[in-house]
Amino acid sequence: MIHTNEDSPTSTAPRLAIRVQPTNRLHHLWDNNGTWWIHYTIHPDAYTKQRIRHSLGTQDVAIALIRRDAILASDVAAQSSAA
Repeated sequence: MIHTNEDSPTSTAPRLAIRVQPTNRLHHLWDNNGTWWIHYTIHPDAYTKQRIRHSLGTQDVAIALIRRDAILASDVAAQSSAA
């Protein structure tokens, strides 16, 4: 059981959880039958997590890298502005 001094947990903006391995340029990407997908995790509150997965709509890894970087950058910017 978790004991807190509050009656209910506070609601905060979702936190983006990104772990990047510098040696892996394809971090957060996977090839699913020829189409590149992105996968990452957000934490909507202190008790839950949400895995985000969606198609990048391309078979070209160079385009997938550009789209991945744009998606992660927009989510980081959204998180920063919500804080």
